[in-house]
Amino acid sequence: MSSPILQAREIIKRFPGVVALKGVSFELRPGEIHALCGENGAGKSTLIKLLSGLYPFGSYEGELLVEGQPARFRSLADAERHGIAVIYQELALVNEMTVGENIFLGHEPRTALGLIDWRQIHQEARRLLDRFKVRIDPGTPVSELGVGQKQLVEIVKALAKNSRILILDEPTAALAEHEVRILLEILRDLRRAGITCIYISHKLEEVFAISDRITVLRDGTSITTLPTRATNRTAIIEHMVGREIGDLFPRQTTPPGQILLEVEDLSVRHPHTGKRFLNNISLTLRAGEVLGIGGLMGAGRSELLQHLFGVWGERVEGRVRLAGLALNREKPPEIIRRGMVLVSEDRRRYGLILDKTIGFNLSLSSLGSLSGGGLISERLELEQNRRFFSALRIKAPSLDVAVGKLSGGNQQKVVLGKALMTQPRVVFLDEPTRGIDVGAKLEIYELINTLTAEGKAVLLVSSEMPELLGMSDRILILHNGRIGGEFSRTDATPERLLAAALGQTGLQPT
Repeated sequence: MSSPILQAREIIKRFPGVVALKGVSFELRPGEIHALCGENGAGKSTLIKLLSGLYPFGSYEGELLVEGQPARFRSLADAERHGIAVIYQELALVNEMTVGENIFLGHEPRTALGLIDWRQIHQEARRLLDRFKVRIDPGTPVSELGVGQKQLVEIVKALAKNSRILILDEPTAALAEHEVRILLEILRDLRRAGITCIYISHKLEEVFAISDRITVLRDGTSITTLPTRATNRTAIIEHMVGREIGDLFPRQTTPPGQILLEVEDLSVRHPHTGKRFLNNISLTLRAGEVLGIGGLMGAGRSELLQHLFGVWGERVEGRVRLAGLALNREKPPEIIRRGMVLVSEDRRRYGLILDKTIGFNLSLSSLGSLSGGGLISERLELEQNRRFFSALRIKAPSLDVAVGKLSGGNQQKVVLGKALMTQPRVVFLDEPTRGIDVGAKLEIYELINTLTAEGKAVLLVSSEMPELLGMSDRILILHNGRIGGEFSRTDATPERLLAAALGQTGLQPT
């Protein structure tokens, strides 16, 4: 067995009022892909920030070693000099620059006169892209790339610095399925070339597809490290949450009630191209029901929800009724007042003001109901904030903590709390569990059950087929802006849903 290339021994990291890491130990062997798993708030992000020099030597207790020698990283640059590079979920590329310029940004090759050698940048970028089988022209502006291509450029950028250890933080969170396959194959090629990786992901199917070993963190403690072949998904989940898990999708069906949302023959133009993007869509949503919306990336799932919420596209044809009353060109404040709310898939961009407190964010959409005579009732606002803070079990010392400092799962709870404080009857959930851990997912699923038990209706968009199958009472699949198929809970199978998403109508039930 080879000696570890990187070790963390009994690491303790404290922040004011909280101990984020409580004696974590971790080791990485040369040429392996080592998965790091744990719930949001378990300490994964803190650990990688420490390994990468973002939290410098002296700000933590314990010891780091690289190839058996003490490592005292005082900056990101120190860690890079030891061959460590981190690729974060929020990509650090400059959109206005080309692929080649981004790859060599900060360490550009120079001519004999000390000027940037643009010809060498292009040639070297081409060589690196070809080496790692990334088929992108180095002269392409990054702004023209898709998310998956940007992720690959980030990897090449890291390897251009002769990195021996890549740390990938949720690298597939925003990727389509075919982009995920490409990324995983590139990581396998890197492993064959001797590059070592730490792979952080909540998607356990990827963890088991790509990793050699798995380390689980829970509540700031390293729980176990296991060879991937010697364990299974259920065991890893139980290590993550500290308890035995029964049903991963605990849908409790409720007898459907009255129709709360009705869409007939809806067609919508794209706001930028002016072309029809949604075509002839009809659906009904009843009280107590979860209607799942599936389809491939670009099929129109999010656009449908955004249009119904009054923030996207121009209606060409069709009718929409909310609780029996027509919904035409109303804006979100009026739609919220009438009892419908949207939880966006991009919580950091559209759902939260990250530098504001939990309390500020929770009540942001409900200020009208918390006001009287033009003034906000601080007593009523605090009362409501405390209620949802407690009911959603948001993990934070108080309502005064900035939302940007919370884990992803707790940020999502704040977004949900903000929506539910408006007292809606219809709730749109667009990818509500994206980028959060198994424990937080279960809490959201239980919340969905609570909503439908109270007679509310839920429209659920999800890219995860098991989630769609497990939590929906009916499923509507979109294909190229049209309905590709509609399925009851008993009729729905992965094969039928995929066929409908691909436009193969022959496999749909009659």
